[in-house]
Amino acid sequence: MASTADPCDLDAYLARIAHDRPLRVDAACLADLHEAHQAAIPFENLDVLLGRPIRLDLASVQEKLIHARRGGYCFEHATLFKAALEQVGFHCRLLAARVLVGAPTTPRARTHALLEVDTPQGQYLADVGFGGAGPLHPLPLLPGLVSHQPGSAHRLRHEGGLWVLEGDVGAGWSDLYAFTLEAQLPIDIEMANHFVSTHPSSVFRQIVTAQRVRRTRRAVLRGSTLEVRVNCHSETREINAEEELLPLLAQEFGLVFPPGTRFTAQV
Repeated sequence: MASTADPCDLDAYLARIAHDRPLRVDAACLADLHEAHQAAIPFENLDVLLGRPIRLDLASVQEKLIHARRGGYCFEHATLFKAALEQVGFHCRLLAARVLVGAPTTPRARTHALLEVDTPQGQYLADVGFGGAGPLHPLPLLPGLVSHQPGSAHRLRHEGGLWVLEGDVGAGWSDLYAFTLEAQLPIDIEMANHFVSTHPSSVFRQIVTAQRVRRTRRAVLRGSTLEVRVNCHSETREINAEEELLPLLAQEFGLVFPPGTRFTAQV
């Protein structure tokens, strides 16, 4: 994870996300950075399937997500976004959440990372690493306030000491994840990252996934199914052959791999 001795290369980050607007420590700038980050850097688990370790030190995350123009999953996104925001001047706290998608019958571990960010306009939930169902913009940390964003809506509720993020990206409201405001230490995230990237039951060891959120287009590849949502219109197609995968990753997600690359998960 980032430290004051290991600063973010802010110029390289801003070039990667194509952000050239003035930087200010306020809610509007936070929203600009949040949207630009997701539009440029996809959510993906492909290194896990290639048997490569997921390293969370800032140098490794910057090399992968910025210089190699790859994506990553929540721990990598949160590491990079937190470091960039702190370089701008924001104060952030790293939080952990239990994913609720799919209405699990038994509690899941806290395997999702997100941020609480202070602004002069109040505290915000910032999450650039939840993939296709995540919010395009940060949400004020206020219960019941619906944030309408292009192609989606999100809101928070507060119950029993937990905050729950709900989302609607076209199929009605559903619970996405639950979290508290307890700040996480780097070792907490390292432990969660180890489980997600190595445990046989982790979904990220089982299927290919690549997801990208833009203002009018959300693309989600899970296994052999690609769903593309443009505004309120959704189309789904099946990837029927392995040779279709690499061109799709390049064209839809900006992820380029050498010809012949094969992932452990079959599509």
